[in-house]
Amino acid sequence: MAEISSLRIDPRSGFCSSNSTFYSKRVPFPLPSNHALDITTFISSYPHHGKTAFIDAATGRHLSFSQLWQSVDSVSTCLSELGIQKGNVVIIIAPNSIFLPIVCLSVMSFGAIITTSNPLNTSREFAVQMADSKPVLVFTTAQVVPKLAGSPLPIVLLDEQVATEKTGQVKIVTTISEMLKKETKDKIRVKDRVYQDDAATLLYSSGTTGASKGVISSHRNLMALTQSFSHLSNPEKGEQTHLCAVPMFHIYGFGAFAIGKLTQGSKVVILSKFDMKEMLSAVEKYRVTCLPLVPPILLVMVKEADVIRKKYDLSSLQSIVCGGAPLSKDLINRFREKFPSIYIRQGYAMTESTGFGASMETPEECLKYGSVGLLSPNLEAKIVDPTTGMALEVNQKGELWVRGPSIMKGYLNNAEATAATLDSQGWLKTGDLCYIDDDGYVYVVDRLKELIKYKGYQVPPAELEALLLSHPQISGAAVIPFPDEEVGQYPMAYVVRNSGSNISDTALMDFVAKQVAPYKRIRKVAFVTSIPKNPSGKILRRELIKLAISKI
Repeated sequence: MAEISSLRIDPRSGFCSSNSTFYSKRVPFPLPSNHALDITTFISSYPHHGKTAFIDAATGRHLSFSQLWQSVDSVSTCLSELGIQKGNVVIIIAPNSIFLPIVCLSVMSFGAIITTSNPLNTSREFAVQMADSKPVLVFTTAQVVPKLAGSPLPIVLLDEQVATEKTGQVKIVTTISEMLKKETKDKIRVKDRVYQDDAATLLYSSGTTGASKGVISSHRNLMALTQSFSHLSNPEKGEQTHLCAVPMFHIYGFGAFAIGKLTQGSKVVILSKFDMKEMLSAVEKYRVTCLPLVPPILLVMVKEADVIRKKYDLSSLQSIVCGGAPLSKDLINRFREKFPSIYIRQGYAMTESTGFGASMETPEECLKYGSVGLLSPNLEAKIVDPTTGMALEVNQKGELWVRGPSIMKGYLNNAEATAATLDSQGWLKTGDLCYIDDDGYVYVVDRLKELIKYKGYQVPPAELEALLLSHPQISGAAVIPFPDEEVGQYPMAYVVRNSGSNISDTALMDFVAKQVAPYKRIRKVAFVTSIPKNPSGKILRRELIKLAISKI
């Protein structure tokens, strides 16, 4: 790789014509030179002036930074006494709580690997993930215990509500409360040396375009992510309070809130699960300054803005960070009309890039409507023609490839998928159709594999979904490719109507047809009560495609 200092890079776009590579315009930061370093030690030694690390939104329980690190020591000691060793996998199946960061940091502190799972998953889904990841210990809640009946794995409860009728079918060894009582003052714990390149997390990718895969991220990957948060913090903003309203079992919640904000010294208020009323009440009660949301929730806030503003004091809220799916310019404008003092900071990341990608940080950057922001620090990008494999230039659409210190080690037990996603030079092929403009801002057009091919024309579903959502009688929409012998595929829309609306399929097709080229027209509409999405807000198109085809 050529030294950046020797390259001729356009300062405006970040593009280098000699190697067709875009370079981040953010100020780069150095990573630790000590190779024998784990992510927990790295975060705990990071300087800041923060006092409170986490607050439970429901109970008001506070966890200071000193209490956090004392708790991590206690849990780490208990894990060691349970026989957990470097390289072992520990799974946590639970909703958000102040215990989740403690467990994750404890597990990673001595080189064990943390994997997470959605507590709403079924017994079968847990079994599939466990067969792949092979954990040796489970952290979970009493509510999930019945779904683990028959599992031989030892279980640590994250609550005190023991499911007595099912306890005999599982092996509960202790509770997190008991672990936190562990005295560590005189304990000398012998640890295996942990290196930056060792595996730290095993988070499972959303699987919207294939079977879910375990993404192996290293301690170094996580250091790059957490250091970027500290690097982008601005002391002039004063103390920041973030509300974690997204699941910590997903890279968004895990990377940003379970560990990421700790290097800033920021306060994180944790919601156990998403609830609109509880979220808005927490913003008011704890004077939250920054709120992460996915696009569907933003749409609800727009449509219920008048009621929300009357009932809740959101004056502390400075920005909303939105990721998971592209936001239309129309939706952003509508939000800004209702909440003019709140900026929408869009972002882009993947599990495979350990939460890195692109982001907006300043009010000026937020004015780049439709963009997901500038490339993350230390990140390089290419826009590659998916047909020819040629690297493209500014304002040209192609597949986004990224490279940098946050890129995953690979997929667990899946060399074929790893080779298809990571090339020999370290470029991660995102599968997203994007372009980068003259100012270095990244625009996500659509998922490459989700493009609808109508008579050879490419139709991005996200564009049509944005149009449908601009209709005042529509609260949800998903567009899929519907197979057709004559044209190949045509756009079909699944639509959620507002309560009381009886708008017809013909009226909706006409509404879209007036605003798009003929090949982009929606030619079939089905009305549904909800659109299936993953935890980050991405539409699960495969489920809708299966549904549509089953009715042919």
